[in-house]
Amino acid sequence: MKPNDVAIRKRSQIAKANRTMFLWIAAASALIGCAVVVSIFMFQKAAYNERVLSEKQKTVTTLENNNKAVPDLQNAIRVLDTNEDLMSVKANESDQAVQVILDALPSDANSLALGASLQNKLLSGVPGLTVLSLQVDPVVGVELLSEESGVDQSATEGGGNVITFQFSVTGSQDALKQVLNNLERSIRTMQVMSVRIEGAGSGLPATMFVQAKTNYQPQKTVELQKKEVER
Repeated sequence: MKPNDVAIRKRSQIAKANRTMFLWIAAASALIGCAVVVSIFMFQKAAYNERVLSEKQKTVTTLENNNKAVPDLQNAIRVLDTNEDLMSVKANESDQAVQVILDALPSDANSLALGASLQNKLLSGVPGLTVLSLQVDPVVGVELLSEESGVDQSATEGGGNVITFQFSVTGSQDALKQVLNNLERSIRTMQVMSVRIEGAGSGLPATMFVQAKTNYQPQKTVELQKKEVER
């Protein structure tokens, strides 16, 4: 065999070996690349599943704690139903005693209902008393969208869910004292901010000006919600 033929044959074998090696390296690189991609995907999937399981566990823990609190709440309500003070001020005989608490702290800012209660119950039926004026201020932002009504906002600073009202009445000292007693005995908590009494003399009817406020508590809605865990 000629030397040139041997050289050509060797170069051909070397080129073939190089092609084979290149194919093997390319295949191995592709496999390694696929393995890395699959590993990253599996890691992200596992991390996401872990976050989902963590949120589910929080939900389960919350439900378990709520269920544990139910017996205590039921017992507390049963105790309130036997409270004589609450039973003595029920609006209706068929109501539960705990209804008095709900009536004492309404769930909405119904200033009209408060005005009707003041006029028909607390300021009504007092012998020798005459109601001169009664004003219940609408709650700005709830019943009133702006402050154009001229409501004095300084009376509500420092606390939320407040309804302010003012009234003036005239009558004897006993009648005026009875009005204050009615406010004190009301199932709604009423805080008298100022009282001014103007009298013409001993034994004559006097005029009393009262500024006060009461509160309400917006109701809470308890419902199941869905939470999406971001990937």
